Amino acid sequence: MKIRKYLVWAMTILFISCATNPFTGKQTLALVPNSQILPMAFQQYNQFLGENKVVKGTTDAEMITRVGQKIAKASERWLNANGYAGYLKDYKWEYNLVDDKTVNAWCMPGGKIVFYTGILPIAKDETGIAAIMGHEVAHALANHGQQRMSAGQIQQVAGVATSVAIQNKSQETQQIIGTAFGLGSQLGVMLPFSRSHETEADRIGLQLMAIAGYNPDEAANLWRRMKANSGGKAPPEFMSTHPSSDTRIANLTAWAPGAKAEAKKFGVTTFK
Repeated sequence: MKIRKYLVWAMTILFISCATNPFTGKQTLALVPNSQILPMAFQQYNQFLGENKVVKGTTDAEMITRVGQKIAKASERWLNANGYAGYLKDYKWEYNLVDDKTVNAWCMPGGKIVFYTGILPIAKDETGIAAIMGHEVAHALANHGQQRMSAGQIQQVAGVATSVAIQNKSQETQQIIGTAFGLGSQLGVMLPFSRSHETEADRIGLQLMAIAGYNPDEAANLWRRMKANSGGKAPPEFMSTHPSSDTRIANLTAWAPGAKAEAKKFGVTTFK
């Protein structure tokens, strides 16, 4: 009876807690509403800035802001043209460069963006920054953070239901089933879920950078530099949160003509 109760609860919540991804039209998990997520994200972002060395007034810092504003404007143009006017009303765009050797950048829900100085040599130029910026902004626009939080909650519920179902089994059997559930949910559900988000952000980001006037062909070159920087060291794709560099390069190369065609709808035919 207990496991049935958990399953009924989970299915009910799933049924009523969905949102629509404007870029794909697909229904997505939304167990945690943005009204809760955004205030938390803004608070965490401000805390992060207070604990790290933010670079201000330099050419690089100004470039991050300039590119971010162009990508944000491209996002707004696309959303307005596709029936999603007002989608960004709760966003509070902010772009910051942080002095850190880590090769990374990220965008929190609501448009809070950080680039680390360590990624600048790999980005190489403004177009490389635009490729990274488009990808990171795409995560926020597609509500990937919300989906990951929702998926995590479902994984917890499934774990509880599994524990209830096997509570009368021997300890050895419980350990075997528990381990199988952990590996299965991680390798079979959570990691593919994460990789699909990365792939989705790559495709959306490519369109955004093109609409903003940046050459989408350069996104594949960025990932060639990323691969070279990593020395080719990466776990097998099925064990990773991200697609392999080779997969991303192939995808971005194949999608670039479509991104240019999308940009043409907005009058953009030449690229930086």
